[in-house]
Amino acid sequence: MQPVHYDVCEQRCINPERIDRTRRDMSSHEDLAGLAGIFKMLGDLTRVRILEALSIGELCVCDLAAALALTQSAVSHQLRLLRAARLVKYRKDGKVVYYSLDDDHVTTLFKQGLEHVQQG
Repeated sequence: MQPVHYDVCEQRCINPERIDRTRRDMSSHEDLAGLAGIFKMLGDLTRVRILEALSIGELCVCDLAAALALTQSAVSHQLRLLRAARLVKYRKDGKVVYYSLDDDHVTTLFKQGLEHVQQG
């Protein structure tokens, strides 16, 4: 008896209309590469922990490092990467640098991803 493979079609059937619609409606290569970059940033547990902490509220680097039990150097390195990916932003207040999530899209992406994991 042959094993059943659910991940392949048992019969070759091509639907040109669906193919055309799919190709037409797909995002640009550049946009998808950008999205892949965001998911790459989310592929690191330390960065995800930083994003979660910042989803609760704005924090300075010192407080963020203390909250996550990491060195300021380690947090600062990850924040540079997250900032380059436009996932976090910063503001200076005198000699203190505060970080927060870049915008509502990042907040939504993080919260929906976490809900997906928690319901799984």
